[in-house]
Amino acid sequence: MSTSPSTIDHILSRVGGKLEVTSRKMFGEYGLYLDGRMVAMVCDDTLFVKALPGTIACLGEHEERAPYPGAKPHAVVEERFMAGRGRLAELLRCAWEVTAEPKKTKPKG
Repeated sequence: MSTSPSTIDHILSRVGGKLEVTSRKMFGEYGLYLDGRMVAMVCDDTLFVKALPGTIACLGEHEERAPYPGAKPHAVVEERFMAGRGRLAELLRCAWEVTAEPKKTKPKG
């Protein structure tokens, strides 16, 4: 099963204008990016963030499960959490802070 584009629209609307979060489709699912860093995944219409101390502190009580077969467990972000004013933006900001900057690739040639 893959994620519906309407799910991505809904999640991005929950972030509001507080952050410039973009999405990128990959393998039928989506990655969410903030300032060039992947901060979350949406798989099977479910929002996931890495279960790291910084994100867990922002998220609070949560369920963990693998977003796709073979993946490490990630924290599930439930709709009730996203409904809180500004909470999703704060969580994605926390995820940005604990996520490594993407490695620069050297041009071929």
